[in-house]
Amino acid sequence: MGTQTPYSINLDTKYAPLELVDVQALVDACTDPWYNQTLCRVNDCVVRLGVLQGEFHWHKHDKEDEFFYVVEGRFVIDLEGRTVELAPRQGLTVPKGVMHRTRAPERSVILMIEGAGVIPTGD
Repeated sequence: MGTQTPYSINLDTKYAPLELVDVQALVDACTDPWYNQTLCRVNDCVVRLGVLQGEFHWHKHDKEDEFFYVVEGRFVIDLEGRTVELAPRQGLTVPKGVMHRTRAPERSVILMIEGAGVIPTGD
């Protein structure tokens, strides 16, 4: 994605239906500090992989909710007025229109489920 951010955000769909999704291979190959890859499409949604360390900017999505699920590491979601820290096997839905900032204090692996039209950097 041709943005001016330090993030590696890949909107291409990596895996087709009926193709084995190999998350671990992508995690092992990742060298970027903030990597986001669309894994597959499910109906009108996408599943995205994040291999993250550091901080993302404040943003919101005007029309779509966003679900975060931690596979490994720690993942922090700052909301206006509160902060939620997620450990492995925990998740949180950020409703549409809610300002949020995500942070990973250590290298973390997360899965995100969101509408296919969501722009990962915010609306």
